[in-house]
Amino acid sequence: MKVVTIIGARPQFIKASVISRLAKSDPTFDDLIVHTGQHYDANMSDIFFEELGIPKPKYNLEVGSGLHGAQTAKMLQGIEEVLMKEKPDAVLVYGDTNSTVSGALAASKLHIPIAHVEAGLRSFNRKMPEEINRIATDHISDILFAPTQNAMNLLRKEGLADKSFLSGDIMYDSVLYYQQTAFKKYQSTALPFEEYYLATIHRQENTDDVQKLQQLFTAFSNLDKPVLMPLHPRTRKLIENINYSKNILIIEPVGYLELLHLLSHSAKVLTDSGGLQKEAFFLSKPCITLRDETEWVETLDNGWNYVLGCKINEILEKAKLPIPTAKNDYFGDGNAGKRIIEYLNGHKS
Repeated sequence: MKVVTIIGARPQFIKASVISRLAKSDPTFDDLIVHTGQHYDANMSDIFFEELGIPKPKYNLEVGSGLHGAQTAKMLQGIEEVLMKEKPDAVLVYGDTNSTVSGALAASKLHIPIAHVEAGLRSFNRKMPEEINRIATDHISDILFAPTQNAMNLLRKEGLADKSFLSGDIMYDSVLYYQQTAFKKYQSTALPFEEYYLATIHRQENTDDVQKLQQLFTAFSNLDKPVLMPLHPRTRKLIENINYSKNILIIEPVGYLELLHLLSHSAKVLTDSGGLQKEAFFLSKPCITLRDETEWVETLDNGWNYVLGCKINEILEKAKLPIPTAKNDYFGDGNAGKRIIEYLNGHKS
């Protein structure tokens, strides 16, 4: 089976690495990668391909950043040309980015079956571009791989049950597989603090609002432990006029393996990233979500994750809570990638 995989952002590289690794040992599954270039600089893109062993993309569209309409249009044009040339049996898209919806739209126009990995997520906040991308992709896709039972329930409510399949969470596969690699690679690397919180901020709802940024940095400055914060160059420029204390150590963006290393040694996590919320849950690290909602409601059980937005006092209060003792298994058994390949092979048109 010939599958064209569309990726363009870091979380998609991680998810695609699971399928790529399994495809190497499956002669019936031909996985051809198209990189849209949505994340395009070396620190934010190339390092993920190198350390995760992802095959070099056969096509790199080099779209780069831009307004949503212009970026999506460039992707549509480039992906359409690739699909017309390659004539795959299916197109595989991941998550909720412009690369995701562009791949699905291009395939649908050419009547190529679309499989959406991480289907059924909803924040119920349509001001988020990601929410529109998720909904549109789910409704035009032919196969929906849901990571959790909650995602399956939401797909059923939208009338999509007949094309939905509970695969488990492919990010869980990734964490299970790479955590030992991360340990071996970074075990001798000195950490900047004995105890620290790991923080990341990247969503536009936070980075494009100076008031929110100041609230977050004020909260971080007053936490009881140092805050280690990998920060994208774009966000670094946005905080030039933000006041914060020496309690915060800002570092360059890190690759996936190093992030797993930092996460595994952290006390807790503060993030607006959906992926990092889950990875914290997988590694039993309490999380504070710096948004007003989360798609990953499963992580909220038993106090593993609190959705607090930019509320300074609540962030400081919840950070002091003890580590929860009970955790339910919502995300599968680490074999989502295997199930996805087997399902696609069984549904070749």
